Amino acid sequence: MESQKELTAQQQEDLLKTLKARFEKHSNRHKDLEWNEVESKLKAQPKKLWSLYQMEATGGEPDVVAYDKSKDAYTFFDCSPESPNERRSLCYDLEAWEKRKAHKPKNNAMDVANEMGIELLDKEQYHQLQDLGKFDTKTSSWLKTPNDIRKLGGAIFGDNRFDTVFIYHNGADSYYAARGFRGVLEV
Repeated sequence: MESQKELTAQQQEDLLKTLKARFEKHSNRHKDLEWNEVESKLKAQPKKLWSLYQMEATGGEPDVVAYDKSKDAYTFFDCSPESPNERRSLCYDLEAWEKRKAHKPKNNAMDVANEMGIELLDKEQYHQLQDLGKFDTKTSSWLKTPNDIRKLGGAIFGDNRFDTVFIYHNGADSYYAARGFRGVLEV
């Protein structure tokens, strides 16, 4: 099963070209960072590269948004203008999916993220993303929900309307065609 989480040489080359082009196009997201250092780190961690490939394949447009010197780690967020298209119409987690009696969605955000080897953005990360541009102006994205809220049956999501970032709540079992999730990956 682990071999399925590896990219072919061509997939790796294509992904690195895509990531480099995005890195260069959106330099405002990662000031003072050098692509060669990011690329070197990616090549040394094929499983993380596989996760970035999954982010890209589902419409996330991953890009570097931070570097943590103490961890020597780069942070990638999904930077697609709208919530990734191939990750929409999902309820929040397995518990919520199992609670639905009728019209179950195809899956849930937490399990899909886990299968991809990424995590959902939390509220603070979502605000950090929104500081880099306008995202989710027509869609919304599930966010990593605090346990207190989840225990009560809820989950949180965010969007950007009227030039303002909103964090809302919904039943965790809800799902909408315009709501997906954004991921974060540390490399």
